[in-house]
Amino acid sequence: MSNPVRILAIDQGTQSTRALVFDQYGEMLARSQVPIEPYFSDSPGQAEQSAEYYWQSVCRACHQLWAEHPELAGELDAVTLTTQRSTVVCLDRQGRPLRPAILWLDQRRADALPVLPLHWRVLFRVTGLTNTLTQFQSQAQSVWLRQHEPAGWEKTAHCLLLSGYLSWRLTGEMRDSIASQVGYVPFDFRHQCWASRGSWKWTALGLRPEQMPELVKPGQPLGRISTEAAHDTGLPEGLTVIAAGADKACEVVGSGAFEPDTACLSYGTTATINTTRRRYFEAIRLLPPYPSPVPGHYCTEVQIYRGFWMVKWFHEQFAAAEHDIARQRGMAIEQVLEEMARDTPPGALGLMLQPYWSPGTREPGPEAKGSIIGFGDVHTRAHVYRAVLEGLAYGLRQGKEHIERRGRVPVKRLLVSGGGSRSDLAMQITADIFGLPAERPHTWETSGLGAAMTAAVGLGIYPDFRAATAHMARVRDVFQPDPANCKRYDQLYTRIYKRLYGRLKPLYRDIREITGYPES
Repeated sequence: MSNPVRILAIDQGTQSTRALVFDQYGEMLARSQVPIEPYFSDSPGQAEQSAEYYWQSVCRACHQLWAEHPELAGELDAVTLTTQRSTVVCLDRQGRPLRPAILWLDQRRADALPVLPLHWRVLFRVTGLTNTLTQFQSQAQSVWLRQHEPAGWEKTAHCLLLSGYLSWRLTGEMRDSIASQVGYVPFDFRHQCWASRGSWKWTALGLRPEQMPELVKPGQPLGRISTEAAHDTGLPEGLTVIAAGADKACEVVGSGAFEPDTACLSYGTTATINTTRRRYFEAIRLLPPYPSPVPGHYCTEVQIYRGFWMVKWFHEQFAAAEHDIARQRGMAIEQVLEEMARDTPPGALGLMLQPYWSPGTREPGPEAKGSIIGFGDVHTRAHVYRAVLEGLAYGLRQGKEHIERRGRVPVKRLLVSGGGSRSDLAMQITADIFGLPAERPHTWETSGLGAAMTAAVGLGIYPDFRAATAHMARVRDVFQPDPANCKRYDQLYTRIYKRLYGRLKPLYRDIREITGYPES
């Protein structure tokens, strides 16, 4: 392994597009980042973005990289791709977008749902899952398009996730990685393939097998850089593009969470806790584990939908004074908030936050709302900010218990990645609430690194993911739990946080009935 290896990982996120070059030891040799407008919205709750805009952001990120490192384009061994999840692109027969992509953030709902054959309807009724089916169908982008844009839907020859669309633009092949299949797609999560032709999912989603891309195992070639893509991106024509996976799945691998007793916390726009397992099980009933970039493995995920978006929400809505301080001192607003919250005690003087700012599907249910209890006249914005960080950690600890209970393997190690992991305060709070050391990987770019690790295994640089993890993923910082803080947090979590949802659920339902929000 003496010859240097250069792998370009393209990471298309919600907030930016990044082009990252890694070597075989997990060192990031070069990086470019292009901020993007996350979405536009023509109606409340809708979130869309031009598919061409995403492609142009990939091209800009690549050209920015070549401008700073002109020698790298000719030194690459492969390209790999990781993207935001559950974002849908509709193409015509020539592969041209018919409309803007519908993002994972979109909250529109369909009400004219495809009717399943009688035997399936009876089965769902007998098993008590009719409401679950209705919710699944109403949230699917394909069902909404079929109802509200029938003419455009009729022309949809290809229904791709964003990962599949960018693969198409890079290679000219209608292919996508198995490990990118997350969302309302007719996918068999247990067997990691498209659902059988007789499956209820095709009818429920109004989709046809010929509309879906060919699926490729992680680490296998999706194709090669086409002539057109080479012209647009500056990448060498014919360079191999290797299948990786969705951003969260790659983040788990890139953090080094390969063993079932190791959990990866992702402090991103959506906050998640994941473990990598060979055995299929649902950490929360009826929510399947997602395919891992490790072939034949699963990501057992529990998520808090809005996650560290709440930090942005807080400082945009309530921290005008701190924004002024940040501008005066030339600092990021998050640094000012962290300094402010660091002087508040663990437990935020009794403030407890339940981080359900967006309703869930199973736990919490669709009626759920966020809440903060325990206010007194001593509380300031600093206490609220700390309560946000603590509430997210409480929610993910509860996710850890779901995974442990269903997976029957206790979590002994905790790796924390994502933008929120840059906060030392968030890392220490995590260690104290979980009662475990919180380990921070050596790079923030764990999604890109996980994609590069997948490519490294696919190229034969390493024989398997265990070897790739040993050579490419490592820890930079470790935050040890404070025993006194652990004791306080454990009491708050056990005696208060875990009881909140059950106590408030009837009130959430009443609020929904009276106000109509969130919609059924």
